[in-house]
Amino acid sequence: MAKQTTGGAGIQQAGLDFLSVLKKNNNREWFNAHKDDYLQELKQMETFADALLADLSVHDVIETASGKQSLFRIYRDTRFSADKSPYRTYWSGGFKRATQQRRGGYYFSIEPGASFIGGGFWGPVADDLRKIRDDIAFDPAPLQKILNSKSFKSTFGTLEGEQLKKAPRGYDPAHEAVDLLRYKQFLLMRRFTDEEVLSPQFRKEAGKTFAAMRPFFDYMSEILSTDSNGL
Repeated sequence: MAKQTTGGAGIQQAGLDFLSVLKKNNNREWFNAHKDDYLQELKQMETFADALLADLSVHDVIETASGKQSLFRIYRDTRFSADKSPYRTYWSGGFKRATQQRRGGYYFSIEPGASFIGGGFWGPVADDLRKIRDDIAFDPAPLQKILNSKSFKSTFGTLEGEQLKKAPRGYDPAHEAVDLLRYKQFLLMRRFTDEEVLSPQFRKEAGKTFAAMRPFFDYMSEILSTDSNGL
């Protein structure tokens, strides 16, 4: 099995090793036989998530109370899935911004070969999606300025998320920002190699990535927390 985890608030090789072996043995018998390994690596992830929360709290107000509460369960709900594998093969968690005036959420996922730091709006409700599209249709320049900024491009590259194939109903198909109007999700993603994840600098880079989301979150928060009169 994986080598012994060492201390600290970073990601350890043992945490990735556990996931790699779990992926090859995704069944309850193996998991139960290695429950102590799981609990040990889970504790390390709680320490990492606590550190992320402390870093986030320097520049934002977070509703999530602890790193432990931020973590998503490793147990999968397979009731409505064709994949009956009982366990996720990645560590993940999310932090919710506090109050209705601060919109958007922070997310992290640690998986061998597929780790990323993310954030944004995974499933905007219909009213929120309409507000976002209406603001883009009225004046796309503020959002375009954020997405085209040097900081955004160097950190995230481009806005991601599911899109419609054509302009949503009620919006001009020839609008100058129809590419933005077609978004159904608004996601910011920065991917990391295993080498980067295991680096002592990873926590710092994760914090910088979260901080780089703020102009986008501030823009969205203003749209989603005010009415058509700006109140």
